[in-house]
Amino acid sequence: MDKKLASHAAEVLKALAHPIRLQVVEALEGGERSVGEIAEAVGEKQAITSQQLNIMKDKGILKSRREGARVFYWIENENAIRVLGCVHNHCRKKGKGRR
Repeated sequence: MDKKLASHAAEVLKALAHPIRLQVVEALEGGERSVGEIAEAVGEKQAITSQQLNIMKDKGILKSRREGARVFYWIENENAIRVLGCVHNHCRKKGKGRR
């Protein structure tokens, strides 16, 4: 992997590397949802959720559309789900081995 690609990959991983953002991806696995629905699903205020959504949108992980006053988001890059699946599997295996 060259430096440019490694740098871009690190930026995408950073965009996912936050508890709220991980929950957002999980909430969107089932499809498009409004900001209010996402905020409720992750248990955060709408303003905080919107900030997190914009970070992921800026890195190409999510896409959005406006319908009147409501904004809807969905996962643009399905690879984010695969990456998080690998991380979840790793954490589950590590959790079982801890004492």
